[in-house]
Amino acid sequence: MHLHLLQHSPHQGPARLADWFSSMGHSHTVFHLDAGETPPRLADCDALVVLDGPLGPMNGSTQLWLKRERKLVERALDSHKPLLGIGYGARLIAEALGAVTAHGTQAEIGWHRVTLAPESPLDLPEQFSAFMWHREVFALPEDGVALGGSEASPLQGFSWDAGRVVGLLCHLEATRESVAAMLANAPPPDGSEHSPHAQSHDAILADPQRFVRLAPLLDRLLSQWLRRTPG
Repeated sequence: MHLHLLQHSPHQGPARLADWFSSMGHSHTVFHLDAGETPPRLADCDALVVLDGPLGPMNGSTQLWLKRERKLVERALDSHKPLLGIGYGARLIAEALGAVTAHGTQAEIGWHRVTLAPESPLDLPEQFSAFMWHREVFALPEDGVALGGSEASPLQGFSWDAGRVVGLLCHLEATRESVAAMLANAPPPDGSEHSPHAQSHDAILADPQRFVRLAPLLDRLLSQWLRRTPG
């Protein structure tokens, strides 16, 4: 299987996703849209991943690649190919499905507990800790199924079309290296300095085992998601 990954920031890349795809025998290509690369053709991949990226409203006037990316996401939704969105990518998918995306009440930064929704189709623990880096949130798309929520974000993710499409606010793909690079280079989400759900950089990086514990969660998620691939 060959996957296309859409990246929007030099400091918010595939992280552990790349290692997982390679270990499972899948090839992948990363398209750096923020660096001027053109969004790929859907016909050239078996599945599409839309990574995290821009903070704040999705403004086409400041993101020149956004119009083409939106069309690509819409084509993926109309196809039979697996589609995964993380953070910004999940918001983009939710918006394409007609759901409202908005400025959340408070920023959510660092490690927070996610409680799986009773109706969630994903085989994940009832509760788990995940890395967060967002202020923007989305509503549940029509015909979508909630995956779970946290204290600050009641909707942490959704699935659509029997699990072929998955959107996540939280980051199961994060590694200590990827998060350290982001903390050192990327601006924090708006309102982080006043949010009770925002942790310090030192607290975020203090326990390396937190990142280790994400690996089996990512494996379970991706294995179930790609199982929806025809053939």
